[in-house]
Amino acid sequence: MGEYNEELQAILDISIALSAEKDRNKLFNMIISKSMDICDCDAGTLYLYEDDKLTFKIMKTLSMNVDKGSDGEAIELPPVELKEGNICAYCAIHRQTLNIPDVYESDRFDFSGPKKYDSMTGYHTGSMMAIPLIDSEDNVVGVLQLINSFDKEGNIVPFDVSHENVVYALGSQAAIAISNVRYQQELNDQMWSFAQAMATAIDERTPYNASHTRKVAEYSGMLADHINKLHDEGKEEEYFSKSRRDQLVMGAWLHDIGKLVTPLEVMNKATRLGGREKDIEKRLERISLKARIAMLEGRLSEEEYADVLRKTGQCTELISRANSAGFLDDELYGSLSEAFNYEFEDEGESIRFFTDEEKECLSIRKGTLTDKERKIMEEHVAITARILDKVHFNKYFKDTPVWAAQHHECLNGRGYPNHLKAEELTTDARIIAVADICDALLATDRPYKKPIPKDKAIDIMRDMASAGNIDARLVEYMAQCLG
Repeated sequence: MGEYNEELQAILDISIALSAEKDRNKLFNMIISKSMDICDCDAGTLYLYEDDKLTFKIMKTLSMNVDKGSDGEAIELPPVELKEGNICAYCAIHRQTLNIPDVYESDRFDFSGPKKYDSMTGYHTGSMMAIPLIDSEDNVVGVLQLINSFDKEGNIVPFDVSHENVVYALGSQAAIAISNVRYQQELNDQMWSFAQAMATAIDERTPYNASHTRKVAEYSGMLADHINKLHDEGKEEEYFSKSRRDQLVMGAWLHDIGKLVTPLEVMNKATRLGGREKDIEKRLERISLKARIAMLEGRLSEEEYADVLRKTGQCTELISRANSAGFLDDELYGSLSEAFNYEFEDEGESIRFFTDEEKECLSIRKGTLTDKERKIMEEHVAITARILDKVHFNKYFKDTPVWAAQHHECLNGRGYPNHLKAEELTTDARIIAVADICDALLATDRPYKKPIPKDKAIDIMRDMASAGNIDARLVEYMAQCLG
């Protein structure tokens, strides 16, 4: 009775441990090791049922010092077909525990494989037991095969019949644990596929954003790994667990999801005029033609006509310089301001060289967006928050939507959309912000700017950190990562 109670307690302890273990490889190791302990046997193999076959996951033989698959590495053996001649396949097909006292005395199954292994290695396969792993939904998730049970003197003996139910019970708990881990993995895979599908949709909307999301995710993971390296060296207090790192990278993948609804004419605006160039060109041609007609009809002197041509030519040249310039200096801005006042008077008709909208576009000092367009562009962050608020993130990814929606906040409170300050921003949100800016500076596919050398990009980010916009510590870490 005491031995039975000990076995029962062992099963309970193992069941609790199995239900708590989330690491797939550790779970597999626990299943096979605990089963071998209970049966006091020398070897074991864990198969998982995958694609209508039994795939080798872990193989252990204590006396031969064999341990394969424990670290998750693939075992280079072909999967076992579900044919009744094979003991583990029969076990899976019929959901039945099989206890073979001596494989050399049994003709029930094809044991040519173990016998060939014995002849090659000098090992002796004696007793064998195969246990189906059946989960709570009555699905066979695998098979546990144990070899060579020992008595107290170390002799190979048949597996004790009393152990069949014990190991079967353990196998059921193991199957449930395996299914739970598998379901969790499927949920995680589903989340990653969703995030990457959304990122692909965003980046495909514009030819100027093809790799942005991927790069921000890459830089974010790179910074987390660098922080962990410094932590291991005793130089950094923070540490990114797998869960925290996954949430961070997921947030980076989703940070621009709001751009799904940003108008393309804003998101793809490559120049200040954004396609209005032809309208101005036609208007200037019309003004030049009207001036020539007025001169030929005597309503305009040759000097006045020459002045009109000078002005239209000057405007064409200014547009060419200003339309795609990264920044308007004072000289260019002043020349444009003067040209904005040009008008042509002809027979009571006054034609302005530029419309108010065109003036606004050409007056943009930096970038290509007007204040109105910039506000539309900035709305993508608030939209990101609203979209992600509709997505159910499980506990594993609970912080992902928060960090994704904070990538344009600044430490000094001047960011958007919520004007959060340093004490309200985690390192994780700060990392995505730095990664986003880093790619914006280094990107080679932006129509409104040339790519910036790494050293200059870091200097710009240092200036932004000095102004209180982004985290100076993370900027230095990025510099170290980029080398």
